[in-house]
Amino acid sequence: MMTEHNHDQSPDEQPRQAVDASAGEARVFRFPVEHVDTDKDDTATVPGVVEGEIVEPAPVDRPAPREGTGSALVRAEKRQPILPAWAKNIQEFRDTARWALGYAGHTIAFHAVRCPVYIARVLARVPRGTLRLLSGLVRWLTDAEGRPVRSAAALREDAGEYLKLSIQRDHRVRTRAIIAAGAGAAGIAAFLLGRAMLPEIVQWGIAAAAVAAVGWLGAPADQPIASRAIEATKVPKLTSDAVTRALAALGISQINQALGKGGEGIGFPKPISRDGKGWRADIDLPHGVTPGDIMDRREKLASGLRRPLGCVWPEADTSEHAGRLVLWVGDQDMRKAKQPAWPLRKGSRVDLFQPQPFGTDQRGRWVDLRLMFTSVVIGAIPRMGKTFALRELLLIAALDPRAELHTYDLKGTGDLDPLEPVTHVHGVGDDEDEIEKAVADMRRLREELRRRAKLIRDLAKQGLAPENKVTPELASKKSLGLHPIVIGVDECQVWFEHDEYGDELEAIATDLVKRGPALGMILILATQRPDAKSLPTGISANVSTRFCLKVQGQTENDMVLGTSKYKQGVRATTFAWADKGIGYLVGEGADAQIVRTVAGLDGPAAEKVAAYARALREAAGTLSGHAIGQTMQPDETTRRDTLLEDILAVVPETEKRVWNERVIARLYELRPDVYETYREAADLTAALKRHGIRTGQVWGTTDDGRGSSRIGITRADIAKAVTDRNREREAS
Repeated sequence: MMTEHNHDQSPDEQPRQAVDASAGEARVFRFPVEHVDTDKDDTATVPGVVEGEIVEPAPVDRPAPREGTGSALVRAEKRQPILPAWAKNIQEFRDTARWALGYAGHTIAFHAVRCPVYIARVLARVPRGTLRLLSGLVRWLTDAEGRPVRSAAALREDAGEYLKLSIQRDHRVRTRAIIAAGAGAAGIAAFLLGRAMLPEIVQWGIAAAAVAAVGWLGAPADQPIASRAIEATKVPKLTSDAVTRALAALGISQINQALGKGGEGIGFPKPISRDGKGWRADIDLPHGVTPGDIMDRREKLASGLRRPLGCVWPEADTSEHAGRLVLWVGDQDMRKAKQPAWPLRKGSRVDLFQPQPFGTDQRGRWVDLRLMFTSVVIGAIPRMGKTFALRELLLIAALDPRAELHTYDLKGTGDLDPLEPVTHVHGVGDDEDEIEKAVADMRRLREELRRRAKLIRDLAKQGLAPENKVTPELASKKSLGLHPIVIGVDECQVWFEHDEYGDELEAIATDLVKRGPALGMILILATQRPDAKSLPTGISANVSTRFCLKVQGQTENDMVLGTSKYKQGVRATTFAWADKGIGYLVGEGADAQIVRTVAGLDGPAAEKVAAYARALREAAGTLSGHAIGQTMQPDETTRRDTLLEDILAVVPETEKRVWNERVIARLYELRPDVYETYREAADLTAALKRHGIRTGQVWGTTDDGRGSSRIGITRADIAKAVTDRNREREAS
């Protein structure tokens, strides 16, 4: 668009018109233009100017919409719930109602017992109360409160003021005397009328109330008639000033800059409010600060808030931006707060297909965990409650009479012995016999896994397993054998680090973790050394439920809770040594939450729950295996691994190198029951790998005389391995 020059103005004040790109229409800007001498024309050549026009560059930020216009603002609103969370929580409502009834009952009983003492105190103070009442009445009638003022006027010999005050005093005395006489006459009339018309019990009640009022009037201020039934413990209210002061004490430079002069400060997008048995503060941290930075300094934060460490729980709000912190400050230390009674303590029958109460969060609310269709890893440093958590999960499984339990206490201290009355297989310790029994059991479970997979596939074709997994109906049919199987292993690193069977047990456990949940087989592993060797990556990467109590470092934290959890602010390293039984729970795709396992579930308490579980199983007819005294048959036990010796037996010394396929055929002829699963060259390669022996390309001739290179063994390697192993055994 071209603009016309205004010839009435000087050349230095010519207006220029520019296009306002943000507004979408032309806008005129007037500004002086330096005069440029040119012989060609009068127009100055300026970059961005075309024949008197200049185009204003489009702004980077779009203009903010005007408030109250457009639908984008409405869609961006986040509506808060009408009822707070505590009002919709049944358990918390019950706890509050129970507390209120208990409070009222205790108060009533406390004062009822002391009623005779209260009556004696009232009667003893009636005379003093009567004197106080009469003295007060006389002082009111005689205008005693004005006496100091009149005395002061008399001392100053101010006759005018004294006269005015005396007249005022006489007027007050006359008025009050009239009022007192009227009130006295009305009182006498009411007394006589009451004596004539009111029932005797009402008259005695009025008299008692009058005596009590006079006695209360005679009580000293520091000696009340009624004793205090409950001493209230006052917990300081969490305020924004307290939070800001605590954050400033953490030594984080971005926070200090935000709180300094000209800084943006700390944002509180929501009011600080009560949340369960504590206070909740939603905080927008300064730019560049994450909740993880705060959680790393949890001890300093607790110091800044002047609260016990177990009361202060900072968390990340994953539903908002990465700088949103949720700070929950409890009234009591989490580990010392009274925990609600475990709903399953009395042995209620459970359904593993439904969530069951596992522990409580910081607010004292139960956190449910569904064992079916999941596998579990529990990790922690020693003496933090790892074994207790494993035992609790196994007790939950035991209360479903359909579940078959396989328990292994590889630590050997008997922590899982309370479950013996209900277990199908029970192992204690890491003796060679126990390890071999475990290997035999795990092999049987692998075969069971394969049988179930085939059965589920057939049932799905018939329309009985629409999701290709075990359902509650299928699990309840004994004829199908699809009941839940729960395997609990404490100190699982003993298995995976075993010289002979470690690789095999790892392979079976990995298969159970990957395919077992859909087929009704649940593997629960607990370890105090959550590293790559103790908890193989194939297992840790595929478990769906994780519970991590205190660990020492980031690697252990992410090994149990999942990759990058430490960076996301889920840090079990922040737990204190005293936070036993408290850990992060991640399950079924839910966000990580802090959970405290059931308190007081020690050995005797666990035995009681197991006794209830046994009664349920006896009624259902599902007791089996170890629970009824059955042991594995001799042909089911694991024979000592003699693979190397058997190879030397079937490969003569004249054969230096032999193909794997020929060795497998000879081994099958030697022991068909042992080597029937060896079908391909890779099977023998994998078995030899556990002994530290590698296979390689071996030249040989086929039956028709043709030469060929295939995977095979070197007999000298086998012989050397056997010699070295025998020498080690003799030395030990």
